[in-house]
Amino acid sequence: MIIRVVLALVLFAPPITTSTAAEPRDCPVAMPARTTCGFLVAPERRDAPVRTIKVGYAVHTSTAKDRKPDPVVYMSGGPASASIQLTGFLSQMFPDRDVVTIEQRGSAYSEPALGCPEIAEALVGQLRRPRADVAAAAVTCRDRLREQGVDLRGYNTKEISADVVALRRELGYTSWNLFGVSYSTRVMLDVAAADPEGVRSVVLDSFLPESVDWYDDADRNLADATALLGIGDAFEAMRSRLDAANARVPATDPLLGRDFTARMSGDDVATIMAEALHETGVAAVAPELVPALARGHDELLRPLADAAGEGLVSHELGLYHAVQCQDEVPFNTFTTRSRLFTVNSDKAVCDAWQLPKSRPVDAAPEAPVYVLGGQYDPTTPARTSKPAAEALPDGRFEEIPRVAHAVFLASECARRKIVEFVGDPAGDTTAPCPDDTGARPQDLHVTGAPYQISRSPWLAAPFALFALAALIQLIAGALKGRALAAFGGLSGVAFAGLLIQSVYGLAAGNQTALAVGVPGVIGPYTWIAAASAVLTAAALFRDARWPQITVTVISAGFLVWWCTWFL
Repeated sequence: MIIRVVLALVLFAPPITTSTAAEPRDCPVAMPARTTCGFLVAPERRDAPVRTIKVGYAVHTSTAKDRKPDPVVYMSGGPASASIQLTGFLSQMFPDRDVVTIEQRGSAYSEPALGCPEIAEALVGQLRRPRADVAAAAVTCRDRLREQGVDLRGYNTKEISADVVALRRELGYTSWNLFGVSYSTRVMLDVAAADPEGVRSVVLDSFLPESVDWYDDADRNLADATALLGIGDAFEAMRSRLDAANARVPATDPLLGRDFTARMSGDDVATIMAEALHETGVAAVAPELVPALARGHDELLRPLADAAGEGLVSHELGLYHAVQCQDEVPFNTFTTRSRLFTVNSDKAVCDAWQLPKSRPVDAAPEAPVYVLGGQYDPTTPARTSKPAAEALPDGRFEEIPRVAHAVFLASECARRKIVEFVGDPAGDTTAPCPDDTGARPQDLHVTGAPYQISRSPWLAAPFALFALAALIQLIAGALKGRALAAFGGLSGVAFAGLLIQSVYGLAAGNQTALAVGVPGVIGPYTWIAAASAVLTAAALFRDARWPQITVTVISAGFLVWWCTWFL
């Protein structure tokens, strides 16, 4: 009887296969014309192929007359960062090539998407007291994913790399050019080693070598980055001040959409800054931001807290931790407890999940490899990426000045050099980028008012009322021959115009700067507004009727608002 049952199971069970297939889908985000989207259907585990999953991808077809036969295939980092939303950006960067963007299995545009809102909420809970239990949240997420049939052992660098190799074959490209950023540089290096006949060139932006133990290096990398920015002492002063007296910061829970008061210690802020400094715009304003925090400008913590929350919901944390728990955490010693709560939280998740090690060995691709790194990168610094790049058989390294992580997003010069390399991998890319390639430090007057106004525009009502009153006063004074009133209005309009021009100019160069303050030149502009108020008040002695009284009150009220709240 038992033999019959076994035979029936064998004969009538669905076939187990390690093969892959491509199937079309509607694009989940807006795409440029001539772009199609699809899924790569692949085994969840190639070593035990009992279940299939779907890996999202997009293909933009070039219509250039000189279209090259080998496309660029791109994957974002993370782990668990989405990729296909950059298809349009990359198609403009490589107009003469097809562009393929591939998701990581388990990411937002793949199926299943391994979200872990339980862990995300626990990480937000690190800014509450008592702190949330990350390990308990991890167990809840793991158990829920298991009930859905997910085998977390199938979500690691080895499987993600195999997906890229399989997609090339499914799409029918003879060869292509690999483009990875941060975590996905590991993926692309493994792809190049596993599929040498299908790889023409490799671009690694913000290279994270397999041999680097990221968690053990995290605190040092942050210290090195702040030292390069010239804020090392101020950073430690800020940290010490907030450890001694935690800041209470209004914030919004990104999952629940509810406001709460975050309790932020110096180490909490350091953790958030370690992530924020990935952005070149943040690195550019850090020399103003960090000393201001050290002096007690806690209002500047609100944008950092909000950005940290938004970052938590931009990744599928189930995928992130599945990769980290197999490919990164087991290879770090953690002999010294990190002061960064993300490092300790990741270890807590991995201790709870108990996934097996799976990190591949350092790959040695045959194709030419071009590695770029940012001068201020707090995660993949030149200290580790340069020697690893130069150790590759055909590797070269270049540091891009005044940028941080993911340099191709921040530097036009870096993008141009990447395109030149892909066009001619054997060519010369040694001409340096100019020192002003990235966002430059700003001369800022530190204030949290612009960020608060961006969240609640009605807070700018006193400025709008002042500008409108000044314009009306200018026109009325000019028409009626009242010189004092006209000059008062002219001064107010001039102030408003100069303020708007300065703020928009700052935002055009680095929008992040507005979260820290306004151009330093705006301080002296206050004298123009004061002159407007004085002239307006003087005109009141000659015309004491209600319109002039109203304008005078508005001018005086604006100066109080400007000097006591905005500045």
